[in-house]
Amino acid sequence: MPKASLKAAPKVVYPTGVKEINNDLSTDDLVRRLKECAQSFQNMSQEDDNSAYIPLAIHLVAECFLEHPSKDVRLLIACCIADVFRVFAPDAPYKDPEQLKAIFYFFIEQLQGLEDPKDTIFKRYFYLLENLAWVKTFNICIELEENQQIFCKLFKLIFSIVNDNHSAKVKNFMLDMMCPLLLEADTITQPLLDIILDQIVEPKKTQNKNSYNLARDIIKRTHATLEPYVHAFFNNALILGKVDSILLSKLYDLIYELNAICPSMLVAVLPQLEFKLKSSVEKERLDVTKLLARMFSDRNSDLATQNKTLWSCFLGRFNDISCQVRIRCVQYAMHFLLNHPELRPDITEQMKLRQHDPDETVRYEVVMAIISAAKKDFNSVTDELLTFVKERTLDKKFKIRKEALLGLAMLYKQHMSNPEIPESTKECISWIKNKVLHVYYQTALEDRLLVERILHTCLVPYQSPLEERMKKLYQLFCSVDEYAIKAFNELLKCQNTVRNYVKDVLEVLCQTTKPEGYEKLLGNKIYVLAKTLPEPIKCQEYLKKFFGLLQNNNRLRSHMDTILKGSATCSEIEYSVKEVLKSLGLPVQTNSFYMIVKQMLERVAPVMIDLAGIKQLLHYIKDSLMGSGDIDIQLGLFNSAERGLQLLQILSAIFPGAFCNNYVFEELLNILRVEDEVAVDITILTFSNIGYVLEGQYPNICGRLQPLLERFIENGSVKQAKHAVNCLNVMVTNKERVFGQIIDRLKMSLTLQSEYFRTALVSLGHIALVCPDMFGMQIKSIVSKVVVKDLLMVDFEITRPDNAMWVDFDLLPEETKVKVEGMKMIVRWLLGLKTAAQSGVSTLRLLTTVILHRGDLMEKGHVSPAERSWLRLTAATCMLKLCQEPNYAEVITQEQFQVLALVINDECYEVRERFSQKLHKALMLLKLPLDFMAIFTLGGLEKNRDLKAQFKQFLLANINKRREYLKQNPLTTAKLYNYLPDYILPHAIYLLAHDPAYKKYDDLNTLMKLKDCLWFVMEPLIKHESYSFSFFKRLLESIKQTKDKQSPDDEIANLKLYAVSDLALSLVISKTTSFVTKEYPVEPTLPSKLYTEQDKSYINLKTYLPPELVVNPPKKSGLELEMLFANARTNARKPQGNDSVVVDNNAGQGSSQVIYDPENHMHENSMDCQDTENHNSSVLISEGEYIESSDLTELRNAQVVTVASMPPAPTPPATTKRPRGRPPRRQPAPSTSPMVIPASSAVENESEICENTPPNSVDKRKLDGDSQPDGDSEHKRQRAEEDTSEETRMKYQQYWDKHCPTRLQTKLIEASKSSPNNCGQNKNDKSTRSDEQEAR
Repeated sequence: MPKASLKAAPKVVYPTGVKEINNDLSTDDLVRRLKECAQSFQNMSQEDDNSAYIPLAIHLVAECFLEHPSKDVRLLIACCIADVFRVFAPDAPYKDPEQLKAIFYFFIEQLQGLEDPKDTIFKRYFYLLENLAWVKTFNICIELEENQQIFCKLFKLIFSIVNDNHSAKVKNFMLDMMCPLLLEADTITQPLLDIILDQIVEPKKTQNKNSYNLARDIIKRTHATLEPYVHAFFNNALILGKVDSILLSKLYDLIYELNAICPSMLVAVLPQLEFKLKSSVEKERLDVTKLLARMFSDRNSDLATQNKTLWSCFLGRFNDISCQVRIRCVQYAMHFLLNHPELRPDITEQMKLRQHDPDETVRYEVVMAIISAAKKDFNSVTDELLTFVKERTLDKKFKIRKEALLGLAMLYKQHMSNPEIPESTKECISWIKNKVLHVYYQTALEDRLLVERILHTCLVPYQSPLEERMKKLYQLFCSVDEYAIKAFNELLKCQNTVRNYVKDVLEVLCQTTKPEGYEKLLGNKIYVLAKTLPEPIKCQEYLKKFFGLLQNNNRLRSHMDTILKGSATCSEIEYSVKEVLKSLGLPVQTNSFYMIVKQMLERVAPVMIDLAGIKQLLHYIKDSLMGSGDIDIQLGLFNSAERGLQLLQILSAIFPGAFCNNYVFEELLNILRVEDEVAVDITILTFSNIGYVLEGQYPNICGRLQPLLERFIENGSVKQAKHAVNCLNVMVTNKERVFGQIIDRLKMSLTLQSEYFRTALVSLGHIALVCPDMFGMQIKSIVSKVVVKDLLMVDFEITRPDNAMWVDFDLLPEETKVKVEGMKMIVRWLLGLKTAAQSGVSTLRLLTTVILHRGDLMEKGHVSPAERSWLRLTAATCMLKLCQEPNYAEVITQEQFQVLALVINDECYEVRERFSQKLHKALMLLKLPLDFMAIFTLGGLEKNRDLKAQFKQFLLANINKRREYLKQNPLTTAKLYNYLPDYILPHAIYLLAHDPAYKKYDDLNTLMKLKDCLWFVMEPLIKHESYSFSFFKRLLESIKQTKDKQSPDDEIANLKLYAVSDLALSLVISKTTSFVTKEYPVEPTLPSKLYTEQDKSYINLKTYLPPELVVNPPKKSGLELEMLFANARTNARKPQGNDSVVVDNNAGQGSSQVIYDPENHMHENSMDCQDTENHNSSVLISEGEYIESSDLTELRNAQVVTVASMPPAPTPPATTKRPRGRPPRRQPAPSTSPMVIPASSAVENESEICENTPPNSVDKRKLDGDSQPDGDSEHKRQRAEEDTSEETRMKYQQYWDKHCPTRLQTKLIEASKSSPNNCGQNKNDKSTRSDEQEAR
């Protein structure tokens, strides 16, 4: 406080009733007198003359009162001073700025008491606040120089003390006190602005909601005043980056909150955000994108419609280069979909792009955003958005596939459980069940386990009550498509397989006596089980631990028996599963033991169906088939009985124990008596699965069922007869008596005049198949006398003029239908016998004749084109079926196989399609030998694009099937030839070489078509990771060392075989991208039934292709030197016979010439044809490849003369012109001495040398690379002549051991030891000349 003036202080006048107030009084007296004074000031009015109390007012602000230790004193003083300001307004008695500043700081300190409304003196604090707010006392501070500091302290205090206990009146007085300070102030400093704005952002926004609400209200009331300061703040922060503020790190959060409180304040700020969106700094773009996403997506925000430019700029961030920015955009898509229907088209378009984003996290967030929005409001997502999720169920990352599938399944469960689901919603989610089940076709184990979990938790929740669960199962099965039904069936089969694996392990565990090798047997069983779970190696250890626990715990083993026995109820199984899991520790993700056993139990525990469930399903089926059809109306189905019976048939194969009940059997018998053929047929199949218990446990049911089955066998439809035979075979034990009587009755129908001829043939065929030992010979006479002579070889002389190539089977004449069944019957009879090789040969001959005669076996012309198509197809499929038995596959001749293969090129589209499907099915089951897969090679000639694509898919599926089989079932080398897909190539080449359209071996047009066929089958082999160039090259080269086994003396056939082999080799060389040598599991071996034994005494290096099809080897492939040296070996080879075919000088034109005669004499023109003048266009090397003449000199330098040099060629006259473009020939030195490269010149780094390059070739190549002075040439020649060391000969020995026939090795080594002079003395001797060629 300022010091007192020297003048005498004016006399202090007190209001009436108020005693003197001074510091000498006790605190209690002072408080009492101040209360009286405060009351007096409170009662004063501004209209009264109160000037007499100015000295009192000055007295009350004395330092002793303002700093009094008693808070009551200070509060009363504050109230008195506040009333002084009120009474003397607008001219306060306090003129000194310092005194005013001290008074206002004093007020602020006293306002701290407002914090606790429960305080006994809170009323006086409230009075003080009310007085200051009403009078706007703090506005006086505006005239002070330090007013901003006072305001900052006041605002800080108010924001810190406001709380939930304050009434709205208190908060309003606070606002009334604070807002005028902002509205009437000359300026607002940044610290004060920071104090206000800091309350609306985190963490204070969350920590003190009341301060946030107070600040929000202040901003709303004073937004016009604050706006220029806010604009200046953001301009400096966003553009200039020069601002001293505590809010700099919370800039974008502040913008968001201000936009929510008062959007008009940011009108000038938003254009700056557009600039920031395009910043080159990723963090800035990320922060602004997050800000705008929040602003645009708020429920009541209209920012996107008001600022379309900024909205368009924001949409561009969905395609930002930064992955984090794209993720942020996609994450907010859910809020856009939920809150802004008008923005859904824009968001959908961006999500369409982002669902194919290269980053997996972005794709994951797309799925999560759409699913999350659909769960909260299904109407917020369009069909197109759900389609995006549907596509992600096939994503390459399992994490994304999992979320997409689970999300869709949860939507299905959520809405299908609602009985009041709108029809539009039901249509939108109707495809989900199909899509989920289709995923079971994926090969990844994780996908299959996921589908199994979804089936039991979402599609058919196992925890639902029985009736509801069965309704969901019935509705699911009756409304899915055929592919989903197959997947559902496969799912149950896989679970049953795992269940059987667990049973096998438990059987080993329960053995009382431990056999030899017990531990190994148990380990193998557990290993097989572990492969049905993810991470099998890890699972194997925990499964061992689990089964060890079962071995020592009878209670747990009892629960496992309940789970696996197949007759327990779902509730009992569920209880047992929980009991087993309780013993495994805490159910947390980190407990691997618990999670792995839980996964196994999920697969083996049949919690979906039991006896009560079967009865419920039968009730639904009976209602739909024979009742009023209420279930169809209730579930939105139509004639669901057929699908329901299919469901029972599938369940009966997996859970036969759930059907063992008299009620179930009675209901099934009732269905057999209805007139619906399809329903009867499916019911017979169901009895086939459970009939094994009838004769022993339910004789009454068996006695009533048998006559019905016999009636179906004799007078039923074809399908009914087939299934009835199988059912009766399962059900009865005295098969000879039962089927013998049936056969006697069937013989009565074996005539075309009988309407049951077809049924009789089908029944006899299946009886022969299931009981071959009992009735094989009896049916043989029927086959020979009735089926062949009286049926297949007889045509009614009724010409059918229909020219259609194909009709449905039902539209065929009865005669043709019976012939089709007759061929099938013969095949079934043979398949039952298995060893009737002679009958198999006759049948194959008959079927081949049917195909050769285009379906008209007797060639009388009475059969229509459609009938011929059906007969050809039946004959071909019967041959396929017959060859699935190994004994019959061995007796089919190559001519018959080639006729069968040509069916894939049949003139009728339906024949080609159905034949390929039958072939594919048998190959996928690994029932046909590998050579049958070569039939797909001819698919390369298919004109129909869709059918050709289907052939390709079949081929790829079969190749992958065999590769997977080999991975899971390691085989011996001998068996590998039957499964390794690469061995399809020799079969394909042989098949193409015998194509009837291939007449001349060098026919360019035909070879072009065959090339397409070869590439059709070779493409998936070459593009696989295990492809080995060296294996294919050796395999194809070995074909040219053999002959056609079918006609070894037919030169044309051999030439065609070699030409197709060269064609395949050209594809191998031209399509190979990596020539790195890879190890292969087996050596290249040709099938002995197609090719003669390989003659390794010679190498056939001739090409049999026209020049248009010859392919140059890729540069730097490592093949050049190998091929060149192979050519040198050929020139050095001595003739061995007339079957050796090599390349002459005209090979480029596709011609061939035998250069060796049987007497081992060389033809006169054999070497002359290799005159160097004929090298003007190209040089042929070992694999039939050509190299340009410009490379000839360089390649010649790589040749090595190892023993003897040829006589120098005569020097051409000076006037002779060299052909244009041909490099000048090097003239050999006139010396007759051999030039031998010393071993000492070998290069140091042998790792760069091709493995097929001869030793001295390397030495020569490296020697040529070092230029030497001319003066050293004589010295080098002498060294070369003298170097005959054993080291050089050993190098050749090692090389020839690897690459050359034994006969040539001996000749070459012997020649290398001979004296150089001997080679030059007998130049005119023909045999010596041959030796020179050989050495060369």
